[in-house]
Amino acid sequence: MNEKVSNRWLIAAAGVVMQVALGAVYAWSVFRKPLSQEFGTQVTQVNTAFTITIVALGISAFFGGLWMQKVGPRVVALTSGVLYGTGIFLASLSSSSIVLLYLTYGLIAGVGIGLGYIVPIATLIKWFPDKRGVITGVAVGGFGAGAVLTAPIGTRLTSSVGVFGAFAILGVIYTVLVVGAALFLKNPPEGYRPPGYDPEADRGSAGTSAREFELREALGTWQWFALWTLLFLNVTAGIAILSEAAPIAQEVGKTTAAVAATSVIALSVFNGIGRFFWAALSDFLGRKYVFLIMFLLQAVLFAILPSAGSVVLFTVVACAIILCYGGGFGTMPAFAADYFGSAKVGQIYGLMLTAWSAAGIVGPLLISTVKDRTGSYDGAFYILAGVMLVSAIVPFIVRPPAETRAAAPGSEAPARA
Repeated sequence: MNEKVSNRWLIAAAGVVMQVALGAVYAWSVFRKPLSQEFGTQVTQVNTAFTITIVALGISAFFGGLWMQKVGPRVVALTSGVLYGTGIFLASLSSSSIVLLYLTYGLIAGVGIGLGYIVPIATLIKWFPDKRGVITGVAVGGFGAGAVLTAPIGTRLTSSVGVFGAFAILGVIYTVLVVGAALFLKNPPEGYRPPGYDPEADRGSAGTSAREFELREALGTWQWFALWTLLFLNVTAGIAILSEAAPIAQEVGKTTAAVAATSVIALSVFNGIGRFFWAALSDFLGRKYVFLIMFLLQAVLFAILPSAGSVVLFTVVACAIILCYGGGFGTMPAFAADYFGSAKVGQIYGLMLTAWSAAGIVGPLLISTVKDRTGSYDGAFYILAGVMLVSAIVPFIVRPPAETRAAAPGSEAPARA
């Protein structure tokens, strides 16, 4: 048993490495301006590539969760690495066609990211049932921090070999990292439990469901749709900032591209920190109260953002927003496991990630459209402030699903409100 416990930390480390490589997609904004110059297009047209990536990510995460149930995490993770790295590498050949960029960086790489994203989350929840909030924060924290390395590397590569040359080099690096990490991933043995952990004591406790749900059963509850809505609203706000982080820093903070890249690095750091911080805090405060705090905080922060007249103030406010953005991803897997059990969390949370796809359309489209039509980002910030304020209503209404398992003859099924 001690060997199994020590192995779970090695698996956790591999999961983090994999997520760091996949999370490099968050460095997109450092490539946006060079791509706009190469293609001679507006913000919205270039950002469509990033939107396709996020849409493909969210949809393929669900299928990754289903596939994991049949073949285990390693095969899915290996496939993820090949598709992701190949998509980014092939994007280096898209200089003559923005449609080819959509197909490679957007669709192929996006599917690869989605297949891989769900693997460490679903696998580590099974290895760490005693630390759901913390481990999901760790599992997705690497993804949020992925752009910490990619933003400066991508900026330097773009300056030296051009944006398409940068894609070729990064595609190879991503393939090596994801495929290498995938070799360490596996499910725990049947009946595994950490020392001192009692699953019966945990099941049905305050804020959790009394049993394990199948995907079909989870979709039959309004709670699944409420959690989907929570994730959608939180992602919409944060991804609007991330999709245009470098250009926003240059305009609002009145600074250069090089300094703006530093702001992107800071955002990536806080994206990763938020995934761990809020997830760990949710183990103590409760998942719903963490979302309530994050929504109210973001309402204030977005209202302040148009007044940020320096790159320092912009970075501080934007980092606080992205801290909450990361917090949604860190907290929601544990939220889903609390409400529907951990056995099928890969499927149940995987499908819930379609909220990420939807938000990946709405957030970037909102901020790009406002920028193209008004010449400023301010209107989008005020809209998002209002959305976050209204969103705070949702955490008030969520509660664990009622127990619906049919009673055996001569017995009573337990019931939970």
